[in-house]
Amino acid sequence: MGFNLSDWGVRNGALTLFLIVMLGAAGAMAYLRLGRAEDPGFTIKVMVVTAQWPGATAEEMQRHVADPIESRLQDLPWLDRVETFTRPGQAAMTVVLRDTTPPREVQNLWYQVRKKVGDMRHMLPAGVIGPFFDDEYSDVWSAIYAVTGADNAELVRQAEALRARLLRVPGVDKVRIFGEQPQRIHVEVAHARLASLGLQPQAILDALARHNPVTPAGVVEGSATRLHLRVDGGFDGLAAVREVPVAANGRSLRLGDIAEVTRGFADPASSGIRQGGENAVLLAVAKQPGVNVLTLGQDLAAAMEAQRRVIPMGITVTQIVDQAHVVQESIAEFLMKFVAALGVVMLVSFLSLGFRAGIIVALSVPLTLAIVFLVMLATGMELERVTLGALILSLGLLVDDAIIAIEAMVVKLEEGWSRAKAATFAWTSTAGPMLSGTLVTVAGFLPVGFARSTAGEYAGGIFWVVGIALVASWLVAVLFTPWLGVKLLPSPKPGSHHDAYDGRGYRALRRLVGWAVDHRVAVISATLLVLVAGFAAMGQVRKQFFPTSARLELLVDINLRQGAGYAATLDAAQRIEQAIEGDPDARLVTTYLGQGSPRFFLALNPDLPNEAFAKIIVQARDVPARERLRDRLNALVADGLVPEARVRVSRLDFGPPVGFPVQFRIHGDDPAALRRAGEDVMAVMRATPGTRDVQLHWGERAPALRLELDRARVAELGLSPAQVASSLQLLLTGVTATQHREGNRLVDVVLRAPAAERLTTETLADLSLATPSGPVPLSQVARLLPEAEEPILYRRNREAYLTVRADVAPGLQGPDVSAAVRARLDPVIASLPVGLRIEAGGAAEESGKANAALFALFPVMIAVMLVLLMVQLRHFGRVALVLATAPLGIPGAAFALLALGAPFGFVALLGVIALAGMVMRNTQILVDQVRQDLEAGLDLRAAIVESTVRRTRPVLLTALAAVLAFIPLTLSVFWGPMAIAMIGGLTLATLATLLVVPALYALALPWRRAVGAGGLAVLVPAE
Repeated sequence: MGFNLSDWGVRNGALTLFLIVMLGAAGAMAYLRLGRAEDPGFTIKVMVVTAQWPGATAEEMQRHVADPIESRLQDLPWLDRVETFTRPGQAAMTVVLRDTTPPREVQNLWYQVRKKVGDMRHMLPAGVIGPFFDDEYSDVWSAIYAVTGADNAELVRQAEALRARLLRVPGVDKVRIFGEQPQRIHVEVAHARLASLGLQPQAILDALARHNPVTPAGVVEGSATRLHLRVDGGFDGLAAVREVPVAANGRSLRLGDIAEVTRGFADPASSGIRQGGENAVLLAVAKQPGVNVLTLGQDLAAAMEAQRRVIPMGITVTQIVDQAHVVQESIAEFLMKFVAALGVVMLVSFLSLGFRAGIIVALSVPLTLAIVFLVMLATGMELERVTLGALILSLGLLVDDAIIAIEAMVVKLEEGWSRAKAATFAWTSTAGPMLSGTLVTVAGFLPVGFARSTAGEYAGGIFWVVGIALVASWLVAVLFTPWLGVKLLPSPKPGSHHDAYDGRGYRALRRLVGWAVDHRVAVISATLLVLVAGFAAMGQVRKQFFPTSARLELLVDINLRQGAGYAATLDAAQRIEQAIEGDPDARLVTTYLGQGSPRFFLALNPDLPNEAFAKIIVQARDVPARERLRDRLNALVADGLVPEARVRVSRLDFGPPVGFPVQFRIHGDDPAALRRAGEDVMAVMRATPGTRDVQLHWGERAPALRLELDRARVAELGLSPAQVASSLQLLLTGVTATQHREGNRLVDVVLRAPAAERLTTETLADLSLATPSGPVPLSQVARLLPEAEEPILYRRNREAYLTVRADVAPGLQGPDVSAAVRARLDPVIASLPVGLRIEAGGAAEESGKANAALFALFPVMIAVMLVLLMVQLRHFGRVALVLATAPLGIPGAAFALLALGAPFGFVALLGVIALAGMVMRNTQILVDQVRQDLEAGLDLRAAIVESTVRRTRPVLLTALAAVLAFIPLTLSVFWGPMAIAMIGGLTLATLATLLVVPALYALALPWRRAVGAGGLAVLVPAE
């Protein structure tokens, strides 16, 4: 007789009890030490490369700066695309790696990007600033504080003090300040004043630079001491700048007498942050990997409370992002749903197996979870959205083996076996089928565990947690459950032995299964019809990628026409702020001008800098308040609150970032042709039911002024076109002459014209240009010609593109609406000129990529299942029979999703895939039971019927436990569709298994007639 683990556990009871106690204690310790987070960490394979070239147009930035960099990056391994955003003087290239890029390779690839771009830096035009690299694009900030109540410089000083304190908090990885405005010392002098003095602007620039040196003055070597000589120099404030002497025609002028010297900030501003209607500076905190964010939140609160006591009066610190609070709510929701799921599992066990047997099944849960927590701690996993849901999902599955083991023991006790002998029966009869069945169930989750995609990396914890839990549940069922049964189950009463399967219900079931065997063709035909109906129903279910989050933030994106200034953006944002002010549903309002917000939620993509853009984040009091506020804002926007801007009010979505749910990209090289095609696509999208707020992400041209120089006249005056441009730059925008060193900051000293001369186009022609022969009005050397230019250009892999995008109406999903739009686009696609093409983007594209990564692993999943089944069953026919039942869960899943109106997304797809493993698990155990009965001498029909009857109770109990445990998950926004699909699929598949599998078994295996006792014809298996 071979080794029996159950018998070993029973015979070594003290050691078994010791292992139970140690596992429980270690599991509790592991649970307390596990890291907590809101979302699973996944590698955002994105880097941003930026460069500046003051004075260049968008076309020049694209042609001379962006294109050489793009060309150099095209041979980067694992590169998916380079998306380039260029505007006058600036270029931003977003380097995106393929979804299949191994996370461990990403940092090395970012090094390669730096190296490749650095190697070709000399090929960029003179005057280009950068390129600069940002590979910390994926930082998710656990806490963000807004500092308000003073000017920007003072707010930054207070934020620096807070940052120094927060960096000492255990578990803090980094602290970053957002919203600092560059300080400036402005030296403003009228061009007429310069002309009357005969003073060249360069003379002022030179004087400022000469009187602010940091240069060595030598070293005196003494006999015992080395002395460094220091020359007084450098500005120590505005007074020193005003006292700078400027040479003009043989005399010295005091700078303060000919120019106005003031202290301020970069003007015009390019970005800013407001909190509650006040200018603000943000302090963002990121946690170290694996740190418990709940503990970090408590430590941050204590540190901030201590720091508030020393903050000057008037300064206010408001926490606008608190991930610890969000995670605390997630943990509380998990515990509530876990307790509810555990309660229904125990109830099923008590009602079906009795109180003591139910207690044993219930005890298997903490033992299994203890093993899961220990493995999670050892492998660096955290408790977050995916692993918490996977644990609840596992709860409905991890009691299966315990129920099967204890049910077999109860049956044997009813038949008169001793407790010790009955305890070891599960090992000899079902341990092998249970293990292979468990592994088949785990294999059903295999695609998501190894899918090489961002979505797979995000949701991959489902496979690992469920896999660990199911394997651990098998170990508990064969080692600890038998010992607990010996200790807790009652001894059999003398004379009470009976056939456990001879009750009225079992006799009715026996007749029903016999009918299915006898009418197998009809049963299988009906099953095929149900499958066809199920696949047809699945086609009618609404499709989605990932569901909308239950986070309380609303995102209000404000896009003005390209070329709009910061002041116009600020005015539009303030009107929306005023509309929200006083709304009881709004708790916090934070505005980001000329930029997006820091990434406080994993699926939130930071926006690229753009003065014509603003983002307002409104934090509601609860989810219903968020929805009411969203409806009111959409109504205000529709009524023309900000008519000059496109305003989008959206919620946060789970999963990888997508943006607008419906997107179609038009690729080509001619911007005018792209615009024309974009208008055609917009018309189709607007005519498609379900689309809302259809728009182009760029397309309008911006006004510009072009100087048409009289080159002969310029040459006569001893000037060059570059000198003319430099003079105008100095007068209008300003030129940095030097830098004032103040603490750890450098403050630019900028020479420019007064506001009256540089903020209007009416006086441009009268601006005086300094020449060797005296000042000359600009109008004498040039004409000002108004024109329109491309204010912003987008490229994707060195090819221009334009995106037509839209939101969807309430109750609809992006992939469904995208499919409807695509069906109407054929005439537009047929009429496209040569060189243009249209591609789908948005949720449909991302969903397709994620699903393709899953489907690519289907052959591996099927191969693993085949190996497991063949090792256990060792018969081609039986393996084929088990595989044939894999799709039985699809009709139930489709009908349940349709009945409850739930969408079919990526997470629900994982549930449907996993259903195949669960169904095959039950089938495999039943088929193996038939094999055992055949080997025991029963004829085929009797073996099929009796095996089905004996397996009905454990199959129904495990299915019922799983279905009831999934019910709390249906209330989850993230897990709800998956739970609904699995409840419907498992319910129908379980009932079908009890009739379809006997019919299939009777139909699929070879039959031959034999003469039984009494001359009756019986069915027996072929040799």
